[in-house]
Amino acid sequence: MSDAEGLRVTVTHLQMHRPPERYPHAPLGFQLALLKCREIPLHFYRYIYDRVGRNWHWTAALRLDDEDLRERLADPAREVHVLYIHGAPAGFFELLRMDGGQECRLMLFGLMSHAIGKGLSRWFLGCAIRRAWELGPKFVSVETCTLDHPAALPLYQKMGFVPVSRREVLEVPLSDEERARILFR
Repeated sequence: MSDAEGLRVTVTHLQMHRPPERYPHAPLGFQLALLKCREIPLHFYRYIYDRVGRNWHWTAALRLDDEDLRERLADPAREVHVLYIHGAPAGFFELLRMDGGQECRLMLFGLMSHAIGKGLSRWFLGCAIRRAWELGPKFVSVETCTLDHPAALPLYQKMGFVPVSRREVLEVPLSDEERARILFR
């Protein structure tokens, strides 16, 4: 595959080896609800995944067929938590226990565009980190890349994650036609 068919991306792998001493408080002025999803419908998962990740070129889960996505989401080692602001979906995070529970990976984390810039990111990331540590791992990890929000890497580091490795990958964006076909099955 040539570079013309994809985007060169630097992926940074980060780890945290002890829980934070303090977690950020919820910002005032918002009616917030953070709910763990059980048996999340595929169409809703694809919707929040797309709405959170569209500007950052998230594609992997959208390209899964129904059976593969259903299997992924049914994995008992995986959790999806959805954030609601004033009753409407506003973001989500996804955790995956790995290596027999030794590692908890923050697989996905983000806010929808209408929730960005409102002072929610630190608190919301703190919620994800707290839940990851509640699962009892030896360490928590996350990956971010140069396609993510420019504040993602600094925020992860501010919250206590430390970069441990970097790699280059080629990301193939979704075409408008492919996105429409996936989201409107």
